[in-house]
Amino acid sequence: MAIDQDCTETQVIVVGAGPVGLLLAGELRLAGADVVVLDRLTAPTAESRASSLHARTVEILDSRGLLERLGDVPRENAGHFGGIPLDLGLPGPYPGQWKVAQTRLEEVLGEWAADLGADIRRGHELTGLTTTADGARATVRTESGRQLAFRAPYLVGCDGEDSAVRRLGGFGFPGTDAGRELLRADVAGIDIPNRRFERLAGGLAIAARRPDGVTRVMVHEFGARPRAGQPAFEEVADAWKRITGEDIGSGTPLWVNSFGDASRQAAEYRLGPLLLAGDAAHQQMPIGGQSLNLGLQDAFNLGWKLGARIAGHGTEELLDSYHAERHPVGKAVQGNVRTQAMLLLGGPEVDAVREVFAELTASENVRTHLAGLISGLSVRHAVGDGGEDGGGSGLLGLRVPHWGVTTAEGGTDTFELLRPGRGLLLLPPGDEARRAELAETAAPWAGRVRTVAAASVTADPVTAVLVRPDGHVVWADGPDAGPLAGALGRWFGPERTGEPAVRPTAPATAGAPAALLTAPAAVPARTGAGAERLTGRTALVTGSSRGMGRAAAMRLAEEGALVAVHYNQDEAAAHEVVASVEKDGGRAFALRTELGVDGDAETLFTALEAELLDRTGSTDLHILVNNAGVMGGVPADEVTPEQFDRIFAVNAKAPFFLIQRALRNMPDGGRIINISSGLTRFANPDEIAYAMSKGALEQLALHFAKALGPRGITINSVAPGITRNGSPVFDIPEAVEYMAGLSAFNRVGEPEDVADVVAFLATDEARWITGSFVDATGGTLLG
Repeated sequence: MAIDQDCTETQVIVVGAGPVGLLLAGELRLAGADVVVLDRLTAPTAESRASSLHARTVEILDSRGLLERLGDVPRENAGHFGGIPLDLGLPGPYPGQWKVAQTRLEEVLGEWAADLGADIRRGHELTGLTTTADGARATVRTESGRQLAFRAPYLVGCDGEDSAVRRLGGFGFPGTDAGRELLRADVAGIDIPNRRFERLAGGLAIAARRPDGVTRVMVHEFGARPRAGQPAFEEVADAWKRITGEDIGSGTPLWVNSFGDASRQAAEYRLGPLLLAGDAAHQQMPIGGQSLNLGLQDAFNLGWKLGARIAGHGTEELLDSYHAERHPVGKAVQGNVRTQAMLLLGGPEVDAVREVFAELTASENVRTHLAGLISGLSVRHAVGDGGEDGGGSGLLGLRVPHWGVTTAEGGTDTFELLRPGRGLLLLPPGDEARRAELAETAAPWAGRVRTVAAASVTADPVTAVLVRPDGHVVWADGPDAGPLAGALGRWFGPERTGEPAVRPTAPATAGAPAALLTAPAAVPARTGAGAERLTGRTALVTGSSRGMGRAAAMRLAEEGALVAVHYNQDEAAAHEVVASVEKDGGRAFALRTELGVDGDAETLFTALEAELLDRTGSTDLHILVNNAGVMGGVPADEVTPEQFDRIFAVNAKAPFFLIQRALRNMPDGGRIINISSGLTRFANPDEIAYAMSKGALEQLALHFAKALGPRGITINSVAPGITRNGSPVFDIPEAVEYMAGLSAFNRVGEPEDVADVVAFLATDEARWITGSFVDATGGTLLG
C-alpha cells in the first residue's frame, strides 16, 4: 500500500505511549519542543502490570506537580531483595514504595502530556524507520490500514522490550536469554491465603489480595524452563496447584502473563537522531517494580536534554550525556536484578546464600545500600570533579535534597521550585555580596535557570547549589568550587549575548524576607523599527473590547504577542478585536470574566490558562495590562456607598488580585502595566472616588516594583489624559475644542497614543523603567 503523500513534520517523535513515553512527552513540552507520540494500541492497556513506585520516582512526580493527580496512594516501607525482607525506608519525603497501578499512572501522565500540548496518536504502529542527515523518518500503519509518514530531527523509542525502534534502528542488544520464568495472573473470585515469597518444596508462591477483591498470584517451579509465548490461565492454575496444593482454577482470570530472567541492554542509548528509553533500552526481570521506575527515570534524564537541544542552546555533548549517565545506571540495576533473580527463583542450592544475605541485611549499612539501589536515591552522576563545574560538596551528582525554602512569596520546597522544568540556582541566606555575585553571574541564563534567593532553608549548613531540571546538583559553592559560569555553560548552553550584565537590586539583608529572585531575562536584539519585539510572548489586556484597551491589545499583537482580549459584557466587540488582530496577521482570543466580584482573578486565570495551554503548550503569561475600569460621573455628595465600593472593587481591588494571581504564571522578566488616570494629578470634583481608586492603583506600581525587581519584572502606571473613548461628548465640536486646548499639542488623545506607550513598556527596551508614573496626557498636566 502506498504511503500518503503528506508527511507530518514535528520536532520529536516518541514511539510508545506507555508511562515512559508519556513522561518524556510531557518533559519535552515543558522545554517547548513539539512532540508527536505514536502507539500501536488503539486505547491504553487495561493490564495492571507494574504496581510499585519507588522513592526517586515519586520525587520526580512531585517535582512536576503530578502527585496531587494520583490522589491517595498507599505506601509501605516493607520491601524485599530477592524475596528476603528489606526495609526500603530512607531519608526523604517519600520513603519506601508507593502502590500505584500502572494503568492509573499511565492515565495521569497521558492527561498531563496532552494538557501540555503533546500530540498523542493511538492506533499508529511503526512499520518503517530511516535516518537522514537532518533526522528520522517513520512510517506507520493506522488501525484502518492507512500508511502515514512522520519526520523529525529526533525519534525516541519507548516501545518496550520488543521495541520496533531498537530493531529497525539497528541498535545492538547484547545480553543473555531467560533461563527461568515466573507465571503471573490477576484472578477474581478466589479465596486463598496471602503469601509473600513463600518458598515451598517444589517452588515459589506469591499471593496478594487487592482491595477490589482481585488476587494477584505468581508462581515458579524450581528447575522449570521458560515456555514459548504467554501461558494460558490453566497452565498457571496447574502450576499453582502443584506447588501449593490449592485449586484456583474456578477463578476468573483478568490478566495472565509470564516474565523471565533475560538480561539485555542496548550497547548505545543513542544512534544519531535515534534514542532509546525504558524497556526499549534494557530488558530485565521486573523484580520489585524496578523496570518501570528505571524507565521513568530514563525519560526524566533525557527529556530536558533533548528539549534543550531542540531549542538550540543544548549541545551535542549534553545530549550524549544521556547515554553516559543512564547506561551505567541501567547496568547496575541489571546487576542487582540478576542477583535477586538467583535468590528468588533458585532452588535449594541457593538456600545457604539466602541465609548469608539475610544476615547481611541486618546491618544498617548493607540495608541502606540495597535500599538506595532499589529506590534510585543513591544514583550519582559524574557531573564534575571540582575543576570545570564545581566541587567541594558531597551533593555533586546527587539529586537535590527535599529542603523547605522560604521566599518573599511564602513557603515552598526544592521540588516545587523545579516544576517549571528549568534549572534552579538556590541561594541560601548568608553573605549578601556573594549572593549578589552569583545572581549576577547567572543573569545571562535567566530564561533557562531560575535564581531563588531564600530567606531560609531547612538544612544546616547549606550552600548555594545549581540544580538541573531533572533535580541533580551540578555545582555547589565552596572553597574548592569551580566557576559557576562554567557549570552554567556546560549544562545550560552559552550565555545569551546582546545585553549588559544586570546586578539584581537590593539583595535581602539578614533577617529580612528575601525575594524570589531571578535575574532579568536577556534582552533580544531588535532588528530595526517595526520589528516584532514581543514575538513568542503572551499578554492579557483587561477591558480590551473597546477604547484604549482595544488599541493596546491590537498594538501588542502587532508586536508579535499572543493577546487575550478580556471583556465583561460586549462579546461581539471583543470578537471584533480578535478578528481585526487576525486580519492583520496577529494572534488573539477573547475571554469573558466580570471583575470586581469574589473570585474574579481565579475565574479569569482558570480560563486563561486553558486557552494558553491549547495555543502554546504552556501557561506562561509574560505581559499583564490592567486596563479595565469604571468611572463615577457624579458629584461627591451624591456618591452612594455601593457606587464607591464598586469603583474600588473594579479599579483597585481587582488589579491587585490579578497581579497576585499572574505572578504564578509570569516568567522572570515579565511586564505589568496599570492604566491609571491624569485625574490623580488634575482635579475634577465629579470624579473624586474614581481618582481615589486610581491613586490606589498607582501605589501597586510603587510597592510591587520593589518586590519584583529582583525577578526582572517591571510594573508601571500609565496615566492617560483626555482620550477619545466613544463618549458622546467627543461628537460635540465645541467640547472637543475646549478639551484639545488643555493639551500641549492642542488636540485630544487617541487610543493609539496610549497604546504605543503600553507597547513600549511591554518590551525589553523598557527594562530599566519600573515603579514609575508615566504621564501620557499629551501635556495636560503641564499647567
